[in-house]
Amino acid sequence: MTATDRSLELIHTAAQAAADKLAHDVIAYDVSDVLSITDAFLLASAPNDRQVRAIVDEIEERLQTELGAKPVRREGDRESRWILLDYVDIVVHVQHSEERVFYALERLWKDCPELELPADAKATRGKAEEHAKLQAAEADQEPDGDWR
Repeated sequence: MTATDRSLELIHTAAQAAADKLAHDVIAYDVSDVLSITDAFLLASAPNDRQVRAIVDEIEERLQTELGAKPVRREGDRESRWILLDYVDIVVHVQHSEERVFYALERLWKDCPELELPADAKATRGKAEEHAKLQAAEADQEPDGDWR
């Protein structure tokens, strides 16, 4: 069994929306062979809670306006560290970068086929690592000591 055309359409639109809001490491898996409850997972992350919410809001807006799709469930809003959008055909996970590393969902689904995504979404690969290195470099450049 493979993901349906509708699932692929939802995944592509959601992935493009995530990329447009500067999500990091957007990836999608066809989980239809191992799960009966959905066809595909989309994973994306962001370095802060505000951006996680912005990505989720953009995905919801685009899927609603372009494809007429509304999530049957949205979870994780309170903390904005990991928000899940369940569209039945697909499930979208947008995680804070720290949660993404800790839970490592890619490791769970690595045996499932990766789905082809739009070029903008593919270009997000490695952005979390780049961001972490930039943050570390900026922290190293901050002066230490007291400011008298």
